[in-house]
Amino acid sequence: MATVQDLKRRIRSIRNTRKITKAMELVASARLRRAQARIESMRPYADRMTELMIGTARASSSLRGLTLLQRREVQRAAIVPLTGDRGLAGAFNAQVLRHAFALERQLRADGVETRWLVAGKKGRSTLTFRGYEIETAWAGFSDRPAYTDAQAIAHRAAELYESGEVDRVVIVYNEFVSALVQRVVERDVLPIPEELLREDRAETEREEALLGDFIYEPEPEEILERLLPVYVETELYRALLESAASEQGARMTAMRNASGNAADLISSLTLDMNRARQAEITQEILEVVAGADALTG
Repeated sequence: MATVQDLKRRIRSIRNTRKITKAMELVASARLRRAQARIESMRPYADRMTELMIGTARASSSLRGLTLLQRREVQRAAIVPLTGDRGLAGAFNAQVLRHAFALERQLRADGVETRWLVAGKKGRSTLTFRGYEIETAWAGFSDRPAYTDAQAIAHRAAELYESGEVDRVVIVYNEFVSALVQRVVERDVLPIPEELLREDRAETEREEALLGDFIYEPEPEEILERLLPVYVETELYRALLESAASEQGARMTAMRNASGNAADLISSLTLDMNRARQAEITQEILEVVAGADALTG
């Protein structure tokens, strides 16, 4: 049985650990609020970008010459998991990688060769440990991604797609639902589905009737050719922001649970310590009584 001193040391150690987890919970909470604000401020830009693409596509005579819209038989696919640079975030990284590996097995079963592009130190280290060859890796921005980080990933993905090295690009990331819920999402970013440019036709036609016809300079096809890469960058930036918010939410929840478990463990050890102290006191009393009996006997 552990002595009173041993239990005191354990309680002191757990209290120090609880201070750390509580501080990490507060930091994650503050970062989560900032990440949510960034997502909310970015959404109008993304929505307006989609509307601009749809309007330009309406005015285009043909979309066949746009490389990023061309669909071909999928023989090679690129998987892009978006993970974090640090741990202590519960199942945040594990569930993204689990989904990515399941997708890879499914593609291989269909005879599709897979290539890996990964964002985040955790994803990179896991893939390296499992012996996968990584095409390109990015790290150092999972907490606070910038638009330039999304551009770097988008440019590499578009380069592989336009050169014919891959026929499909899929990103896997955590979509932020709430601080307690993060949902793994699998989304194709390349090729850009043509259906996207045909959405809300009735609404767009009503707007055009109210605003009148536009004169495009240069031609709509040339404008759309410039807009499509920006759309890919925007989608990746949205995914990075969602992943950053999810990471902070997962870390805040994990640290809150850790703090609660530490409090429960401290209560349990305090009870054990009181019992051990009572046992020592009882033993000392019995020894005093036995000694007194021996002297009087």
